[in-house]
Amino acid sequence: MSQNQPNFHQNLKLWAIIPAAGSGSRFSKTELKQYQNIAGLTVLEHTVARLNQLPLTGYVLAIGEQDNVARTLALANQDKAHFCLGGAERVHSVLNALQYLSAIANDDDWVFVHDAARPCVSQLSLEDLVQSAVDSEQSAILAIPVRDTLKRVETAPQISTTVDRSTLWQAQTPQIAKLGVLKNAIEQALAAGATITDEASALEFVGEQVNVVQGRSDNIKITYPDDLELARLILASQVNR
Repeated sequence: MSQNQPNFHQNLKLWAIIPAAGSGSRFSKTELKQYQNIAGLTVLEHTVARLNQLPLTGYVLAIGEQDNVARTLALANQDKAHFCLGGAERVHSVLNALQYLSAIANDDDWVFVHDAARPCVSQLSLEDLVQSAVDSEQSAILAIPVRDTLKRVETAPQISTTVDRSTLWQAQTPQIAKLGVLKNAIEQALAAGATITDEASALEFVGEQVNVVQGRSDNIKITYPDDLELARLILASQVNR
């Protein structure tokens, strides 16, 4: 636990959604990245354990129809685990989970969405995100300022211009909003054919304010095979601090 405990209200209803139905084709055509092993646990088990450092009311895993692994795992706080069928794309999995939650939660409950393959998110970052949302009554995401020089390349390999990075942030997860607000935003954005790359983009589409909460660069998403070893090193270093 962190040294400075957040001042969460005792009646806070906080839910987590973990979309885990994707094929992860950039990682492997045959192996799912969330079920790769790090120090005796799957990536998904690490991720769920991190999220359960918060006082969750429950969490929903949106899994694929052929997934016969997720329900067999020793997930943290299994009594709070729920499962629903994922969708064709990440956004459809999130919407399915929100629809599932609508039957057991209130529209004003807070819900955050976190990538299944982001097992290194720190407890302090999670607490900062939730505290920011609760205090401001605004949706929020973890993000970090862009560090590297960015180049726009319209016709490869020629550089068109250097992009001003002073106002650019790299989005991470979790991303948090009230259940009813997020569900409505995603439904409206999908109906309009908008491009939805994360929950914030759907909220932005309907005019909802979304705040950034500075996260950490070690909150990596496992996308390629090399990322698995990096995640292994990060998790080991976090334990040894």
